[in-house]
Amino acid sequence: MELTVWGIITALIVGLIVGALGRLVVPGRQNMPIWLHMLIGVGAALLGTVVARATGLADTRGIDWFELLFQVAFAAIGVALVAGAGRRRHVTHR
Repeated sequence: MELTVWGIITALIVGLIVGALGRLVVPGRQNMPIWLHMLIGVGAALLGTVVARATGLADTRGIDWFELLFQVAFAAIGVALVAGAGRRRHVTHR
């Protein structure tokens, strides 16, 4: 796989979309900035691609639905983990 400027731009765009989809999949409200969703999305897009290629599901004609499913699932897991960790940090005083 060749890393080019267009590849990086595409990864950022896909990461933004996958991060947004991951946010939509997770129920409840997440108090996270958009850059964190994008970062999680880029990581999930890369991880989803690796898993799809490792299982042989990435080489299909047309849209790689299984690869996209892996990416969105990993983004949802990442958003849920980060949002859950953020909720545990806040301490309420009564």
